[in-house]
Amino acid sequence: MTLTADDRTAITDLINLHGHLTDSGDFDGLSEVFVPDVVYDVGDLGGGVIVGLAALRDAALALGEGNPVAHHVTNIVVTEAADGGARAISKGIGVNADGTTGSVTYEDTLVRGDHGWRIGHRTVRARRIPLTP
Repeated sequence: MTLTADDRTAITDLINLHGHLTDSGDFDGLSEVFVPDVVYDVGDLGGGVIVGLAALRDAALALGEGNPVAHHVTNIVVTEAADGGARAISKGIGVNADGTTGSVTYEDTLVRGDHGWRIGHRTVRARRIPLTP
């Protein structure tokens, strides 16, 4: 299957939507971005592997004031996957309440279902050292 321009736009929009929903606390809206049993790997940030939308919501609420006040995503690159799905990598910038920032790379596996594209697996990798392969 070849990804169309509409597929690429839909995937880019849902990756962008994540930050808007998270920053506004609209955890119910995350069902527009992730499959219900999403695997969300934040082990590199010390958060382990979170499975499912309810657990993702609980983890965000437990982090409380430790959450960034803003999530920004850039540099989205979408590629076709042999299984009919897609892969995407993107850069994330988090802005904390104290004004500090952090950078991550998102590695997403996407599936197409009855409601369009959704992320089935996300790995978040912290960027701490420049020019690391």
